[in-house]
Amino acid sequence: MKAKKLPMRKCVACQQMMPKKSLIRVVRSPEGEVSIDLTGKKSGRGAYLCGQVACFKLAHKNRALDRALKATVGAEVYEQLAHDFLAIEDEFHLSQEQEEEDSDE
Repeated sequence: MKAKKLPMRKCVACQQMMPKKSLIRVVRSPEGEVSIDLTGKKSGRGAYLCGQVACFKLAHKNRALDRALKATVGAEVYEQLAHDFLAIEDEFHLSQEQEEEDSDE
């Protein structure tokens, strides 16, 4: 039996290809609201970031999210995303560790 193909995505900051499940999705909804999507199922245009604060800061500096989401992301949105990103970072890493443990069994 063939191994299931893993969907790969590129981090908009560091340009590294990684499995989709190991990245955090930032989405611009059809209404224009920018938010973090941990489920990966929200409708709208998405961009992916590594789960590292350094990548988020690099994306902010280079305006990578603006290009990837094809919309201007204001400073207040970046501040809100930074707050959200720090809040979910630990939760994201815990879920990654659980998935690795489950796949080892």
